[in-house]
Amino acid sequence: MSEYDLTQTIIPYCDRHLVFPLLAHLAESDLFPVEQVQAAQYELARGTNMVDYALSLFEALNPDEPVPAEFSGKRENAVSTNERLQLEAQAVLNVIENPDVAQALRQDKNQNLQYLKEHYNVTLEQINALYNFGQFQYTYGNYSGSADYLYHFRVLSTDQDLNMSAHWGKLACDILTGKWEVALEELNTLREAIDSRTPSAPTFSSPSTANLAADPSLMQLHARTWLLHWSLFVYFNHTQGRTLLLETFLTPNYLNTIQTSCPWILRYLTTAAILSRKSSSGLLSSRVRHALREIVKVIQMEEYQYQDPITSFLKQLYVEFDFEAAQKELGKAEQVVANDFFLGDFREDFLDNARYLISEAYCRIHQRIDIGDLSDRLNLSRDEGEKWIVNLIRETRMGADAKIDLEKNVIEINRPPQPIYQTVIEKTRGLAIRTQTVGAAIARSQQAITAQNEGQPAVVEGAR
Repeated sequence: MSEYDLTQTIIPYCDRHLVFPLLAHLAESDLFPVEQVQAAQYELARGTNMVDYALSLFEALNPDEPVPAEFSGKRENAVSTNERLQLEAQAVLNVIENPDVAQALRQDKNQNLQYLKEHYNVTLEQINALYNFGQFQYTYGNYSGSADYLYHFRVLSTDQDLNMSAHWGKLACDILTGKWEVALEELNTLREAIDSRTPSAPTFSSPSTANLAADPSLMQLHARTWLLHWSLFVYFNHTQGRTLLLETFLTPNYLNTIQTSCPWILRYLTTAAILSRKSSSGLLSSRVRHALREIVKVIQMEEYQYQDPITSFLKQLYVEFDFEAAQKELGKAEQVVANDFFLGDFREDFLDNARYLISEAYCRIHQRIDIGDLSDRLNLSRDEGEKWIVNLIRETRMGADAKIDLEKNVIEINRPPQPIYQTVIEKTRGLAIRTQTVGAAIARSQQAITAQNEGQPAVVEGAR
């Protein structure tokens, strides 16, 4: 199943340290030779200050070779740099951790800086020392300490670019320490910052994106693309993450970003919709309750760019209505989910919800259903299928319309006809939203044409 592995596709949009858990997952799987994964881990670790970790990887790869002298020199340099930066940052921490100073600080950062300068002679350079030490601690692998320093830096700093960089660093630290509630708050704050203004690129320890600085639209698209990838760590570990993923990814800005720059994210959007299907209720937003309908349309539009067994499963089920093909794709999708770093823990839930979707679609177009035939569609044995179908009818709204005849081994569906006015409502639902979307697309296209006529470069994000 290595052809469906997205690790190499996702890595360019992740910070170096976020890639370590991805490679650790690959090392435990059989998708690629272990030696190749270890070599990738070593090359990744060489670019950090985690000297001992890099050394252990080198010795595992080269058991018969002497340890290069560069490791001892790099260790000494890292220790001396850490001591120097700690002294510089501690001077500021001693001040802001003073209870009297904490009470005197206000919401206005400029006022706080003036107060600290007048009473404690704290300068901007000293405040920046918090950022420098936090960043170095991150490269050192001390993510918890790095998060604390970056938090204190953001409380005081007025430098917008460094603040955005600290946002990315703090989010990475929260992810790597598994603080999912805090990471979700940081993710939402960062998303608001990206959407509200032209953001700086995620440069905390990522490759330079200076070539994008001349075009604010490209910079914002780039930042949203990175945010989509980083958010996967949060949304597939937080208890409410799948629903929150749908709420975010299906907004026009982020759905356009997926279609424009990272269509492979459709795998996770599709999986989240399938996992949330059985829990859909009146408590969920309209966007989540109707997520599958919208995602199927996007899958159709983007299949020339990306498709895998998970997206193909929905296409075969809701577009082609080919239950045999959907059954085959579900078998492949189960393996894809099991091998995926983000989705592996949801394998059983995915299968259960996918079978629910098949049953729902199958019962919608049949009035008399052979239980054995439906069990085959669900990749279950006859006995397993019978138990699963009985539980499904008992737990869902199908119970009011479906009756099981165990003697004949069939399900009878007695569904009352839908009133004509309800049919009209269903047909016209969302018409206003689609009209607004078309109008917004026309307006963006007009802006692009105007900019081009004036000789200015223009990028219309998501225009198709």
